Amino acid sequence: MTTLQTAHPSGLGATFRRDRWWAKPLLVFLGFSAFIVYSTWAAFQGDHYHFGNYLSPFYSPELFGDSPHALFGGKPGWWPAWLPFSPALLILWAPGGFRFTCYYYRGAYYKAFWADPPACAVGEPRKVYLGENSLPLILQNVHRYFFYVAFLFLLVLAYDAWCSMWFAGEGGRESFGIGVGTLVLTTNVVLLSGYTLGCHSFRHLVGGVLDVFSQSRARKKCWDCVTCLNTRHHLWAWASLFWVGFSDVYVRLCSHGTWTDWRIL
Repeated sequence: MTTLQTAHPSGLGATFRRDRWWAKPLLVFLGFSAFIVYSTWAAFQGDHYHFGNYLSPFYSPELFGDSPHALFGGKPGWWPAWLPFSPALLILWAPGGFRFTCYYYRGAYYKAFWADPPACAVGEPRKVYLGENSLPLILQNVHRYFFYVAFLFLLVLAYDAWCSMWFAGEGGRESFGIGVGTLVLTTNVVLLSGYTLGCHSFRHLVGGVLDVFSQSRARKKCWDCVTCLNTRHHLWAWASLFWVGFSDVYVRLCSHGTWTDWRIL
């Protein structure tokens, strides 16, 4: 006679599951932690973030700084004396806020860092669920506004990719060319575009307010395109996260002289 178990075990990690349910949240935890540690370190360096016509995406747009890419000159006089100056500290709040409030990333780090819950049908350490209708998680709703800022950053990074195709030549005249760094920064824009333009907020913006799609064929087409990106939103999220970090590594190591930027064209 088979006994049917109906009560679910309680407590953190308690479950009837026999698969490796812990593998995914563990990998997410390690991946996020590695990126957070590196990006924080890189943001506070304040140097080796540019190399010729290349600018690290961690520092773009460079509002104030010592590189030729700075828009408004060097370190501003109002910068606190106790805080190390780095151009990245002025702008990283925008792309960071967009990713932190992203619908996919919420589900990922809620499981990996807060164990809320760590996986489906697995026990969590708390018994009360407040959701995102109260503080502090209700603040996640600012994601739709971070999208507008992230879209502007996307245009800036596209311009950086264009600038990476122009190299200083004889007599100070620029000439068109393609280096490995050009491909790195251009790929970064492509992956970030796939992630940003596949955002749930953008999907709602282009077509979510329509009750009948036949009333606007153009918006239906845009909605279909965004939906196509949205179905792989998690892949775009991880690919773009890795590549934006690698882009900074590439520019930094070229600036150090550790790597050579090979000219392809």
